Amino acid sequence: MGKNLTSRAEDYSKWYNELVVKSDLAENSGVRGCMVIKPYGYAIWEKMQAQLDKMFKETGHENAYFPLFIPKSYLSKEASHVEGFAKECAVVTHYRLKNAEDGSGIVVDEDAKLEEELIVRPTSETIIWDTYRKWIQSYRDLPILVNQWANVVRWEMRTRLFLRTAEFLWQEGHTAHATKEEALEEAEQMMHVYAEFAESYMGVPVIKGTKTESERFAGAEETYCIEALMQDGKALQAGTSHFLGQNFAKAFDVKFATKEGNQEYVWATSWGVSTRLMGALVMTHSDDNGLVLPPKLAPIQVVIVPIYKGLDQLDAISEKVEPLVKELRSKGISVKYDKRDTHKPGFKFNEYELKGVPVRLAVGQRDLENGTYEVARRDTLTKESVKAEEIVEKVSSLLEDIQENIYNKALAFRKEHITEVDSYDDFKKVIEEKGGFVSAHWDGAPETEDKIKEETKATIRCIPLDAKKEEGKCMVTGKPSARRVLFAKAY
Repeated sequence: MGKNLTSRAEDYSKWYNELVVKSDLAENSGVRGCMVIKPYGYAIWEKMQAQLDKMFKETGHENAYFPLFIPKSYLSKEASHVEGFAKECAVVTHYRLKNAEDGSGIVVDEDAKLEEELIVRPTSETIIWDTYRKWIQSYRDLPILVNQWANVVRWEMRTRLFLRTAEFLWQEGHTAHATKEEALEEAEQMMHVYAEFAESYMGVPVIKGTKTESERFAGAEETYCIEALMQDGKALQAGTSHFLGQNFAKAFDVKFATKEGNQEYVWATSWGVSTRLMGALVMTHSDDNGLVLPPKLAPIQVVIVPIYKGLDQLDAISEKVEPLVKELRSKGISVKYDKRDTHKPGFKFNEYELKGVPVRLAVGQRDLENGTYEVARRDTLTKESVKAEEIVEKVSSLLEDIQENIYNKALAFRKEHITEVDSYDDFKKVIEEKGGFVSAHWDGAPETEDKIKEETKATIRCIPLDAKKEEGKCMVTGKPSARRVLFAKAY
């Protein structure tokens, strides 16, 4: 199965699209730009969701749900916000259908036009801040720390499974604070939460930083981000957290009485990650044989495949395997014992390799006689024979080792693909030939940023949080620059 994949070297984009479909993560639907997330793909998303939800709650956040539809007038209240999303909005104009008089089918009932059009949410700041106006009167009502798990619609023209679809799943946090300092602290905290999740659970190393003014979220005063690097040398924005200042509070007139009795506008943040993380997971670790999944997010961490002739052998193997399945599950390890008689062991090996199951155990007649299991790990494709009495401990340590190994492999790749340059000619060469992150001086001017983007298709991915002050000259204009920033071509 996995051997039919286009190789990454031959066509990375084709490899990715084939892998997402063949490994049963998702497929295109009958609706333009929208995907069907299949059970195996959704199981990974559920694991991501569960862990993130736990981390949000540990930092004091609660879940709520807000409407899918946003009145058009709400969206127009914050000028830069509407400008940022205007071209991506799906709009509901009518509320009824009817049968065509000529019998040709169903048509929109022209008499059922809405008084005010509704926008299918591209993001929820406006509907939430209209709600917060009712919730906030005094400093005692603050802070509000709310998160929403939902779907959003952004009418993308060029779509790709998980990475860019017209409808996608995500979470969006929206918080309200009494002071600027609190809001900034919240925005930065959530960036660190995202980074911790990406590195410790997804096994994806990320660079934390802030966006330039032109790359910020529409309506934000500061955008914090985590940037990951894919195997083709392109960057992928894996999560963002925004300090919104008082822009939405002013747009929706959300004020609170301070302890001193004064009326002040509330300070805001919003932050989110989406099913785009699934794309990051696939592209960071997977190989030409299929998915490579981090054990912490794999729906099946261990698969056991019996090799047998006849039902008597299968019964003997099952007698040995079933107590092992129970013991592994009691340790919180997800196990599948695949004793289907409709597929041969070789097919199953290929299937689970393609699906990225971290550890595979095979057991046949000879293993029964020797009291052993054949153990294969997905990340290195190596096999070894392990004694039955040592198998539980071996599996547990292997899962930890695989989690660490795939992170370290991705980290080494990123280190090899951060290149420091001082001249624009060198910059163009690295972007075109090597890819990855390019660390260079920039004069801080949006027009210089635009010129670089236009000429090379590379954008400033972030100003790294740990960027040291380093006096230099902009590679394009020669003007003074206080620190290096990271450029890359990106998804």
